[in-house]
Amino acid sequence: MLRFLTAGESHGQALVMTLDGMPAGLQIDIDALNAQLRRRQGGYGRGRRMQIESDRAEILAGVRHGTTTGAPIALLIRNRDWVNWQQTMYVEAEMPEGASGARKTDVTRPRPGHADLAGAIKYGHDDIRNVLERASARETAARVAAGTLARQLLARFDVQIASHVAAIGDIVLPADRTVSFLEAQAVPDDAPLRCVDEALQQRMMAFIDAAKEAGDTVGGAFEVIATGLPPGLGSYVQWDRKLDGRLAQALMCIHAIKAVGVGIGPEVAIRPGSRVHDEIVPPASGAGRPVRPTNNAGGLEGGVTNGEDVRVSGFMKPIATLMKPLRSVDLNTLHEAPAAIERSDVCAVPAAAVVGEAMVAFVLANAFLEKFGGDSIDEIAGHYAATAELVRTRFATARGQAAPTR
Repeated sequence: MLRFLTAGESHGQALVMTLDGMPAGLQIDIDALNAQLRRRQGGYGRGRRMQIESDRAEILAGVRHGTTTGAPIALLIRNRDWVNWQQTMYVEAEMPEGASGARKTDVTRPRPGHADLAGAIKYGHDDIRNVLERASARETAARVAAGTLARQLLARFDVQIASHVAAIGDIVLPADRTVSFLEAQAVPDDAPLRCVDEALQQRMMAFIDAAKEAGDTVGGAFEVIATGLPPGLGSYVQWDRKLDGRLAQALMCIHAIKAVGVGIGPEVAIRPGSRVHDEIVPPASGAGRPVRPTNNAGGLEGGVTNGEDVRVSGFMKPIATLMKPLRSVDLNTLHEAPAAIERSDVCAVPAAAVVGEAMVAFVLANAFLEKFGGDSIDEIAGHYAATAELVRTRFATARGQAAPTR
C-alpha cells in the first residue's frame, strides 16, 4: 500500500514528507519533482509569499544513486521565510539567543471560513497561530512532492496526468466544451491561469483584479485528466475500494475544495439517462477492447476504471483571508472584532489544480499497485504485461466467434 504523511508549519523551518510503499527500482527525476513544486507556486492572483519561497525538495532517505530502494522515502522542503519568523515560531521552551525576525502578537480573532475557530476549540489553543500554521495551504507543497513521486511511477507505465482551470468565479468554460487531455497538457506552465481559452482567461484575470481592488477573494474550478490507465483499477465489491470515492476524498481534502465532480459531474442530475450513459460499441479496427463514443462517466463505472480517460473536477471556495475582513469576535473578550488578516492570495485555483494533479496521481498509483503490485518495478512490469495479454487474448478470441443471433 502506498501512503504518505506530512509535517511542518507554514512559517516553520521546513515541510517534511515520508512516503511508504514505493517499490524498488524506480528512477527518480529530481528536476521534474522540483518543476512540479514551481508549478504549485504559480498562477495569477497569488500573494507575496510566492515571491519569497523557491521550493526545492531534498530527498533524505529511500533513494540511492537516483533509484528507489523500496525503503520509505523521506523528503524535506525548507521554508525560506523561516528567517523572518524565528522569534515567533521557535520550538524551544525559551526564545533562542540570536533568533531573527519580529515577534508576532497572538492571533485571537478567527477568520470565517478557516479552521481557526474550530481548531482552537478542538485543541484548546489560546493563540490561533497554533491552528493556522498547520491548517495553511503551504502544506500542499509536501503533497505535491508525494504526488509527483507517484506520478513518476505511473509514467513508467505510460500513464500521464494534466489539468486546466475551468472557472474563476462565474466565468466558466461552456458546459459543452470538453477539453481533451492533449489540450490540457499543452497549456504552458507559465500561463496566468492555465485556462485553454485565452479570451476567457483574460476575463478571469480582470475578475481577479476587481476582487483584489475590493479587498475580496475568488474561487473557481479545475479539472484533472489522467490518460493511459488500464481498465480494472479500483473495485465495486466494497464501499471503501471504489476508486471514484477515493478520488473524491483526495480532492476534497485539498484546502478550500468544497465539491468534487467525476466526468460531467452535477450534470448527471439534470440530464436524461440517454444523454448520461456512455454507449459501448465494437472497436473500429476489428481488434482490441470495445470503445466508447463519449466519456460522460469520466473513465469510472461502478468505482472501477473502464479504460477511458479519468476526469475529476474540484470546486474551490474563495480563500478565507480577506484584506477587508469579515466580522468575527476576539476570543479573549468575545466582543465583536474584524477577522485577523494573514498574508494570503486573492485566487489560488491554478495552484489547487497542481495539487489536484498530485493527489489524483497518488490515488491512481495506489490503485495501480493494488492491481499489479510487487516489490520492484520489474516485478510490477511483469504483472502488468501479463494482465494486458490476458485482456488482449480475451477480445481477440471474442472477435473470432460468430456474432450472437437476436
